[in-house]
Amino acid sequence: MAKKICALFCAAVLSCGILAGCGETDPNDISSQSSASSGGGASEEQLTPVTLNEVAHSIFYAPMYAAIEEGYFEEEGIDLTLVNGFGADKVLTALISGEADIGFMGPESSVYAYLEGANDVVVNFAQLTQRAGNFLVAREPEDDFQWEDLKGKYVLGGRKGGMPQMVFEYVLKQNGIDPAADLKINQSIDFGSTAAAFSGGQGDYTVEFEPSATALEEQGDGYVIASLGEDSGYVPYTAFSAKSSYIKEHPEIIQAFTNALQKGMDYVQSHTPEEIAQVIAPQFSETELSTITTIVTRYYDQDTWKSDLIFSEDSFDLLQDILESAGELSRRAPYGELVDTSFAEKAAENA
Repeated sequence: MAKKICALFCAAVLSCGILAGCGETDPNDISSQSSASSGGGASEEQLTPVTLNEVAHSIFYAPMYAAIEEGYFEEEGIDLTLVNGFGADKVLTALISGEADIGFMGPESSVYAYLEGANDVVVNFAQLTQRAGNFLVAREPEDDFQWEDLKGKYVLGGRKGGMPQMVFEYVLKQNGIDPAADLKINQSIDFGSTAAAFSGGQGDYTVEFEPSATALEEQGDGYVIASLGEDSGYVPYTAFSAKSSYIKEHPEIIQAFTNALQKGMDYVQSHTPEEIAQVIAPQFSETELSTITTIVTRYYDQDTWKSDLIFSEDSFDLLQDILESAGELSRRAPYGELVDTSFAEKAAENA
């Protein structure tokens, strides 16, 4: 995963050079727009366009969608365009090339880019999720499941170097299990196809995100028996980031964006899973409201979302512990250069 991101990073840098400097070229011409307000319902003429590229479109990120559906970005003077990047590597490339102003992905991508020698460092300024979002699914209910039960079993996992797989391996190691020797993990199946493979008879267990985990249950093909989010601890699974040059040139936009996100965080902290599901339902028009509610409840109950957006140094250290455990780091990256908490702190103070 690290090598793939690094290769895309280099390609994007070359592309930026051809386009006369990715640090200075803004496809949305944001600098010509009026500055984002600090709240109060800006009119459409005052809104500043901001392109956000997300790693995936998932109920896992409910606070962000609550902020969108409740109009919090408009309140902060932002006209938000949301693009599904379909992968952290693509989000990082969009950021570096200037196609996106802000990226939403696993912060490990910013670590990989930094260690590759990025001149315009990708800085994480707001953390959204504090738990992993994947679950272990078995063929039958296992009320007394223990991780050691996986010894000698066949599990459908994730691709090497991806956060889902690294967190899974981290949990196994924390429970005294050698991922390479004590069980068989199939990492050859595409991320979106593991649930179908499991339904087709492959594997004793599978590691799934939502909505696949709930879909397997609804079909009677599987049962969620463990949460990797609960058993891995508070992991900084996803964060919002931007190039350091963009943050320096547009601090008012980053602050307004973070303010809107904080309102979304406040919404999920003060509403029930049923209410959250109802408000984000337009983002998932092809999914039944009952299914959205089930998924939101599962994430809600495991304390997935922080009350604020502050990305702590302890969380960053844990992230790098997981990367090191997976053999994905040549050296550790400095927290102070890859994380800026000032915007999140201000948003929390004003909430």
